Amino acid sequence: MADDSSTAAASTTTSPPLTAVATTTVTGGLSKTAQKKLLKQQKFEAKRAEKKAAAKAQKKSETERKRKEWEDKLATMSEEEKLKVMESRKEVRKERMDRRAEEKQLKAERLNAAKMNGQNVVIDLEFSDLMTPTEINSLVQQIMYCYAVNGRCTSAAHLWLTGCQGEMDKQLQRLPGFDKWIIDKDTQPYIQTFEHQKEHLVYLTADSETMLDDLDPKKIYIVGGLVDRNRWKGITMKKAEEQNIQTAKLPIGNFLKMSSSQVLTVNQVIEIILKYLETRDWKDSFFQVIPQRKRFEADSEEKQGDLVDDKDEQQYDVQEKKKPCTET
Repeated sequence: MADDSSTAAASTTTSPPLTAVATTTVTGGLSKTAQKKLLKQQKFEAKRAEKKAAAKAQKKSETERKRKEWEDKLATMSEEEKLKVMESRKEVRKERMDRRAEEKQLKAERLNAAKMNGQNVVIDLEFSDLMTPTEINSLVQQIMYCYAVNGRCTSAAHLWLTGCQGEMDKQLQRLPGFDKWIIDKDTQPYIQTFEHQKEHLVYLTADSETMLDDLDPKKIYIVGGLVDRNRWKGITMKKAEEQNIQTAKLPIGNFLKMSSSQVLTVNQVIEIILKYLETRDWKDSFFQVIPQRKRFEADSEEKQGDLVDDKDEQQYDVQEKKKPCTET
């Protein structure tokens, strides 16, 4: 943000053009609203880091407490009792590990099957040069959440990451096990990855005039991986028009009224698509994923029912707070 001396210099300038130049130089092209939003985000990130450190310290303290309780309990037992307890703990641990291995195997089978015949969904990562490192990190977290949700779905999609280069690629590579993800990654833009299937490309953007009625298995749906759309309004629509590819928007307005613009996070868009692949019901998909505080019910009947339960609502609200927005 501008310091006091720079602000004073700009305010005393009588020529409007010079004032504009001075403001742009100091703020780096950000409007006052964008500056306030950036400052608010920085404060939020700092507070989140403090909470994370406090939670880590509390977890360590709780682990120490449980360890001491366990040692005190063993101290009161005979050798025979100790052996029985230890064997019991080993059996429980083995069962848990076997269950996790089975779940992991089933997840791998679902994702591999999706790569063969699942719905193609692309996350376009070509906007990394327009985002700050913090925004890129937020998008990386969204992608990680998308992969986790897709792995749990009975009708998993074939996820793609295209244009994965530079800082975006570096941060993704830092994720534990990212190199083992069952997902297609390409450093090239999607327009090159699918150069022989261009007629099947559909960019999902809120600026499109085409309403998405159904998901076509032959189509390749693209979600723009861009955080803070307020700085780049209409950028995904413009990109699609320049590339002469189809566009569409989710039929949100047909089923509910948003309390603000129809802007969702990347993970929300992906999760809506996954829900629809399972249920073939847009209304149910929207109401399960979009937090209630971001929407108004479309009619009195919807006001009386069809709301997500409190547990799901809290879960999605937490994810919403953690993840900035993208155009959809």
